[in-house]
Amino acid sequence: MDIRVRGDGPAAPFLSARDMLDTEYGLERPVVVDIRDDPDERTMVGHYDDRHELVVSRRAATSAMARELALHEFAHMARYEQAHPSHLQSTEEALFLALAGRSVEQRKLSHCYQIANHMKDIYADDITLDIGPTDKLVSFLESSLARALADSPPSPPEDGRRLRPGADPEITVVNAAFALALLERHDAIDADHRLYDLASAAAADAPSVSLSAFKRRFRSLEDDPDESAYRKALVDATREYVLSDTGQAAD
Repeated sequence: MDIRVRGDGPAAPFLSARDMLDTEYGLERPVVVDIRDDPDERTMVGHYDDRHELVVSRRAATSAMARELALHEFAHMARYEQAHPSHLQSTEEALFLALAGRSVEQRKLSHCYQIANHMKDIYADDITLDIGPTDKLVSFLESSLARALADSPPSPPEDGRRLRPGADPEITVVNAAFALALLERHDAIDADHRLYDLASAAAADAPSVSLSAFKRRFRSLEDDPDESAYRKALVDATREYVLSDTGQAAD
């Protein structure tokens, strides 16, 4: 795997992540890592005919999670080269199929994109957790969920408007389900871990969203689905979330 690191930041985390990926997987296309002071997002990945590109903030590149973050993004590149359905399926197409004929508020629609990203992350992290240590990821997911709970505003009024910003309790439940499902898929968490208590607290804050249902959906994703099976899984998860307000569930 060829890699070139540009910008004002350390190359070591990216080179170390490359060496880890190369133990079991590999990339045919070279990777260009562009470290920037303030990109629009913490990381952005682009796939081209002759290369992959990773744009990363200098803050992320110098963090304690830099190697793990790089390995995660390289795993996405590997899934793309494998033509895995999770990385080729158009999110817009799946959401159109799931939500056709329905009126969905922008907040919920944004959350549907996050659910799609979680499903892609499951498949990328099936690679990272197969070849890398899990301790840092477990701690990161735990601290992220704890911060979201601390930042959650009260439930929105009936008109759906929030009076102050903060983590949305409904998507926080989905995020908790994703964290548990990912770690359970790889036996990376004990049954008495604090994440379970945090997830239960998140579920209590948004009872309309089923923590157990989303954990089951994420955990039971097939290792190697065909395009149709993956599309159906994404459509069903989207419907599950959008219909949660009405007390219905996807088929």
